[in-house]
Amino acid sequence: MNFLNKFNNQKNIRFEMFQYALKLAHKRNLKTLVETGTSRGKIKFFFFRKYNWKDGMSTVTLGEFAKFVGGKLYTCDISKENINSAKKFTRNLKQNILFNVNDSIIFLKNFHIPIDFLYLDSLDGHNPIKASEHQLNEISVAINKLHKNSLILLDDKGLKTNLSLNFLKKNNYKILKETNFQILLSQ
Repeated sequence: MNFLNKFNNQKNIRFEMFQYALKLAHKRNLKTLVETGTSRGKIKFFFFRKYNWKDGMSTVTLGEFAKFVGGKLYTCDISKENINSAKKFTRNLKQNILFNVNDSIIFLKNFHIPIDFLYLDSLDGHNPIKASEHQLNEISVAINKLHKNSLILLDDKGLKTNLSLNFLKKNNYKILKETNFQILLSQ
């Protein structure tokens, strides 16, 4: 999984977790990845785009993993602008990423494929109460699409994860790894 090395940047505070989670996903032969909240990147000088390491660049990372394993990443964002930005970062991954402009809860309700790897990162954590309720609604809708080997990665620990973590624990999910920013769970 040498492709991960290009994401090992000192500013990428989420690299450790993505590296761990994707190595585990590879061992489990997980190929259907779902992400809520698409990476935006940064715009410099009105036209030059670059990775925004603070956000972890999950869409690019998960898209590269999907390409590596011959899988698909389904990514959803309510903002068409965010989707269009992510498409520019992932031009070489077109065959492995399907973009959706939609509310993540509606997207997950209508998703009819078993989910191997679920990454919940929609709705910024500026309002922790609203963000926590939103993430709880996402996992409540998605839980019946998961299986015993599925991995769930919750982003923005302490800002969005307060309610969803308790919900998952009550549904027999266990924490596999935890960092200052994310929590990885499975059954």
